[in-house]
Amino acid sequence: MLQAGVLDDLGQRIAGGAITPGTVLTIAGLEEHYGVSRSVVREAIRVLEAMRMVSARRHVGITVRPRTEWNALDTRLIGWNLAGPGRTAELGALMELRVAIEPVAARLAAVRASPQQRQRFTELAARLRDLGSQGLGESEEYLTTDIAFHHLILQASGNEMFAGVLGDVIGEVLAGRTRLGLSPSNPVVEALDAHEEAARALIEGDGAAAEREIRAIVVEAHSAALAEGAAREPHQR
Repeated sequence: MLQAGVLDDLGQRIAGGAITPGTVLTIAGLEEHYGVSRSVVREAIRVLEAMRMVSARRHVGITVRPRTEWNALDTRLIGWNLAGPGRTAELGALMELRVAIEPVAARLAAVRASPQQRQRFTELAARLRDLGSQGLGESEEYLTTDIAFHHLILQASGNEMFAGVLGDVIGEVLAGRTRLGLSPSNPVVEALDAHEEAARALIEGDGAAAEREIRAIVVEAHSAALAEGAAREPHQR
């Protein structure tokens, strides 16, 4: 198993609670468990240390740190949480984060966006409508278009901190939903309408409307993902 495989498996086990905070692991034990070289294990541990999920000390071992100390915005951790038993809590927390930032970014973008950015909003919203109406809501193109739309809001807001905090997170959230089958192949009409209404508000400089439509998009998307996940749970037991 390569380093990436060890990292993903070990990270998911820690994130999912199979390996609890306070647990002490050893390099030798992980070598034996995964059947890989010491260097492969060490590289995986270095990444987990950078994410603040574990701490490694000589003569002590590798200790799993409390969840409150982990880097919650690390896209790897978000992906592991979305794939594990903590999916519902993760989706809820991410929705709260997005609702706190994206609508405000949209209000600012309505004032600060360049003419080129305003035109791009219309193009992206129209493409989402076209793909959604064809039942391609789970396609790679729909995903990349959706990510581009939401990234553009952060960029057009003129606040670099918004993009710095939420840019990569949005991409991982949307990609994770698609990867886990939590995105509908036929997006609800209201969501497509909201993207077009948001684009119109952004072009017209209507900050209040842009904020309202983006908030509706974020809440609807996360609510739909939670409902889809809940509907599938009985079949996963």
